[in-house]
Amino acid sequence: MARHSLREEIVDAALEQFHAYGFNAAGVKDITDSAGVPKGSFYNHFDSKEALAVVALERYWESRGIEDLADRSVAPLARLRGHFELLRAKMEGHEFTRGCLIGNFGAEVADHSDVLRAAVGQSLARWVELITEVLAEAQQAGSLRSGLDPQATARFVLSAWEGTLILARADRSGAAFDSFFDLVFGTLLA
Repeated sequence: MARHSLREEIVDAALEQFHAYGFNAAGVKDITDSAGVPKGSFYNHFDSKEALAVVALERYWESRGIEDLADRSVAPLARLRGHFELLRAKMEGHEFTRGCLIGNFGAEVADHSDVLRAAVGQSLARWVELITEVLAEAQQAGSLRSGLDPQATARFVLSAWEGTLILARADRSGAAFDSFFDLVFGTLLA
């Protein structure tokens, strides 16, 4: 199999470093060392660590199973639950140490970087939009009560999810996930 381009190696390494250690703790040298490329290669492909972080955030987004939310062959609430179940499995696979890169960047650097704040905001807005579409589809199918505002509910569900990740990381356990799934899917969206 052919080796990724140097740029792709850097992006892959950056995603891993940012997700494991955070934006501030992941230095350019850490990223290039992890990628196995010379530090000068970084500057051939990216103007700044911030620019790389935006690309890493896009790559992270693509790895979250987001496309599953649009799969109309699965009932809307089942695919929404499946989406969050997939994300829970990823969190458990990292032994509750990583959280969501979108939320992590939002908490760590959004106040200090307009570029990353905008990228985080875009990611969250797209996620809310997709969840909103699923909830609206569930209402049209009669599987979700009509009194819920799909967009407000999507924002709430996403906020609850990000909070759940913080609790799971703090506790290093899946207990917060049980509450999320019970309340969101057993009560709110029941």
